[in-house]
Amino acid sequence: MASHIVGYPRMGPKRELKFALESFWDGKSSAEDLEKVSADLRASIWKQMSDAGIKYIPSNTFAYYDQVLDTTALLGAVPPRYNWTGGEIGFSTYFSMARGNASVPAMEMTKWFDTNYHFIVPELGPDVTFSYASHKAVNEYNEAKALGIDTVPVLVGPVSYLLLSKPAKGVEKTFNLLSLLDKILPIYKEVIGELKAAGASWIQFDEPTLVLDLEAHQLEAFTKAYAELESSLSGVNVLVETYFADVPAPAYKTLTSLSGISGFGFDLIRGSKTLDLIKGSFPSGKYLFAGVVDGRNIWANDLAASLTTLQSLEGIVGKDKLVVSTSTSLLHTAVDLVNETKLDKEIKSWLAFAAQKVVEVNALAKALTGAKDEEFFAANAAAQASRKSSPRVNNEAVQKAAAALKGSEHRRATNVSARLDAQQKKLNLPILPTTTIGSFPQTIELRRVRREYKAKKISEEEYTKAIKEEINKVVKLQEELDIDVLVHGEPERNDMVEYFGEQLSGFAFTANGWVQSYGSRCVKPPIIYGDVSRPNPMTVFWSTAAQSMTKRPMKGMLTGPVTILNWSFVRNDQPRFETCYQIALAIKDEVEDLEKAGITVIQIDEAALREGLPLRKAEHAFYLDWAVHSFRITNVGVEDTTQIHTHMCYSNFNDIIHSIIDMDADVITIENSRSDEKLLSVFREGVKYGAGIGPGVYDIHSPRIPSTEEIADRINKMLAVLETNILWVNPDCGLKTRKYGEVKPALEAMVSAAKLLRKELASAK
Repeated sequence: MASHIVGYPRMGPKRELKFALESFWDGKSSAEDLEKVSADLRASIWKQMSDAGIKYIPSNTFAYYDQVLDTTALLGAVPPRYNWTGGEIGFSTYFSMARGNASVPAMEMTKWFDTNYHFIVPELGPDVTFSYASHKAVNEYNEAKALGIDTVPVLVGPVSYLLLSKPAKGVEKTFNLLSLLDKILPIYKEVIGELKAAGASWIQFDEPTLVLDLEAHQLEAFTKAYAELESSLSGVNVLVETYFADVPAPAYKTLTSLSGISGFGFDLIRGSKTLDLIKGSFPSGKYLFAGVVDGRNIWANDLAASLTTLQSLEGIVGKDKLVVSTSTSLLHTAVDLVNETKLDKEIKSWLAFAAQKVVEVNALAKALTGAKDEEFFAANAAAQASRKSSPRVNNEAVQKAAAALKGSEHRRATNVSARLDAQQKKLNLPILPTTTIGSFPQTIELRRVRREYKAKKISEEEYTKAIKEEINKVVKLQEELDIDVLVHGEPERNDMVEYFGEQLSGFAFTANGWVQSYGSRCVKPPIIYGDVSRPNPMTVFWSTAAQSMTKRPMKGMLTGPVTILNWSFVRNDQPRFETCYQIALAIKDEVEDLEKAGITVIQIDEAALREGLPLRKAEHAFYLDWAVHSFRITNVGVEDTTQIHTHMCYSNFNDIIHSIIDMDADVITIENSRSDEKLLSVFREGVKYGAGIGPGVYDIHSPRIPSTEEIADRINKMLAVLETNILWVNPDCGLKTRKYGEVKPALEAMVSAAKLLRKELASAK
C-alpha cells in the first residue's frame, strides 16, 4: 500500500504561523517563540499524515515565507544590497529579502504559476557566489526522524529554480540563467550527501517548470543536471514531481529518460492528457506517483472514478510501482474541514480540505490492495450523487441569461479617447491625477466592530454608525493629502472576493478555510457551489454615503468577475467560463445601480486576470477571450461620462498587454514598482496605449516609506514612455495590510511628487 502527499499547508488550522510571524515582525515575540510555534506545527502535520497511514510523508515543505526563497537561502544567493556576510542565513537576512527593511527594498514577488500563491523571485547573475547557507532541509528531516517519522525531504529542483529566477539588477536581460547550473549543482550534491547520511531513503525534487512550453536547450538542462547528480543520488530513491498541468510530450520524454530517477509524479487532475502519455509509454521498473486527488480545490474526490483510473494505471506500471498521490501540494487548499462547525451540512458533505484529502489518498491506496473501506466509499458515492441532483446547485434562469451572452462582444459604443474627453469635462482633473487603489488600513478596532456585528453583539445601527465614521476619517485624510479621486477605504469589507460572494447566490463560506497567499498573508476563498446571481445591490449604500461626504469624485469599488472566479474555490461540474459569465452578469447589475446612484467613477478590479492564464500557450487565446469578454460585460451599459477603472497586481503583464487593451477600460492601475518597472518596457517597445494608466509608484507590500524624490523619479521614467495626459499616479496595490503610520507619509510623498512634476511640466511649456 503506497500513498504520498506532494506537500501540505504550513499556516496551521487556525493560522498559528501567521500570528507567530506577525508577532515576531512587530518585535512582540522572540525568534525562539517563532521557532517553537513552527516546530509544533511541523510535528502535528507529520503525525497527522503518519496516523492516516501515508507512506511517503514530505518534509521541508514548511517555509517561514516561501519555498523558493528557502532555496535562495540554501544556495546563499543573497543579493548584495542585504549585506549578508556569509554563514548560515538567519531571520534578519531572510525576512529582509522577503519584506525589505528600512534601508533596502524587498525582492520581487510574483505568482507561483497560475495559483494565488506568490514566491520571491531569485535575482541572479554571472558574479553570484553560491554557498551552502541554509541546512533547513536536513534539519527538518532530522526533526521528523526524532519523532519517529521517516519523511521524504522536498527540494525545489535545480532547473526549475533557475528558470523561475530573473537576471539581477545591472545584469543583461538576455543573460542565460541556465549557465549557472554548474555553480549550483555542487550545493545540491552537498545537501543530498547530508540527507543520505541522515538516513533519507527518498528525496523529492519539485520540477514544475516541466509543464511549461520549454525550448530544446531548457529540456537539455534537465538531462544535464540529473546526469551530473546521478552519482550523488546513488543509494537513495529519487522522485521528480511535476504539477499544475499536462507535461508536454517532449518534456515527458526528457523527464522519463532522466538518469538516476526512481519515480515520476504527475498532476492527473489538471494534467489529464498526461494519462495518454503514460499509457503510451512508461519506463519499466519506475514508480508512478499518480496525482488523482485534487490539491487545488476543496471538492471531495470521486473515489469510484479515481479507483478506476488507478486500476488502469496498475495494469501499466505494476501493482508494486503505483503510488496514490495528490495532484499538487495541498498548500493551495484549506487546512481542515473539522473546524467548519457552522457550514451547511449538505454542502459540507461535498467537500474535502487538506486533512480530508490525506484520508482520501490513503483510502484509495488501501482499496488498490483489496482493503477497500466500503463504508467510506459508500458515503462518498452518496455525497457525489447528492451534489449532482441538489436543486440549490442549478438555476435555470441564470443558465439561460449566461448562455445568451455568447452572441455579442459587449463593447461600449464610443471609443476610449472620446470617452476620456467626456469624462474630463465632467471630472475636471489635473494632469497626473492622484488616486489610491481602494482599501485603507484595517485597524484592530475596525476588525473588532465587524466581528461584533457578525456575532450580533452590536446592532446594525451601531455598526453602520461605526463604519460611516471610519469612511469619514478616510475621506478627510485623503482631502488633507489633496488626493484627486477618492476611495471610501472599504472598512466594511473583510476580503475583496469574500465580501461580494457573501451577497451573491451560489456561494458558501468557511470560518477557517484560510489559504496562504504570501508570507503571513492568508485569504479565505469562497466556495462557488451553484449558479450565481445577485439578489440585491451590494455596494451602493456605502459608496453613496462616501460620495455625500466630499465634493471630489468617489470611486465605486467592485471586484471583477475573473478575479472572483480565480480567487474562489470554483465548482468543477461545468466549464469555468460559464461560471465567470454568470458572475459578470451579477457585477453588471451592480455597476448600473452605482451609476444610477450618481457614482461617476467605478473601479472593477481584475487583479487575478493574469494568474488565470493557462500554463500552455496553445490554451491562452481561449482563456483570454472569455476573461476579457467577462470584464466588458460588466460595464457595456454605462454612459460615456462614467469612468471605468480596473486594477491588476503582482504578475507579469507584458505578454498579455494586447488583451488588457482589449478590456477597453478607461483607466487601468497596475503593479509596477516592485518588479523594477518592467511593465514600462512594453511601452518602450512600441505598444501604444490610449486609455488612462497608472503604473504603481511605490510598493505597498513593504513597510518601507518612499521619498518624494524616489517617486518623482519613478513618474519621470513613466513620462519617458507614456503620454502626460493619460498618466495617473497611484500606489501598486490596496493599503489594507499597512499601518496608518506608513500610509500617511507614503501618500504625502506620492502627492508631493505629482505636484512637483505638474509644476515642472507647466514651466516647460
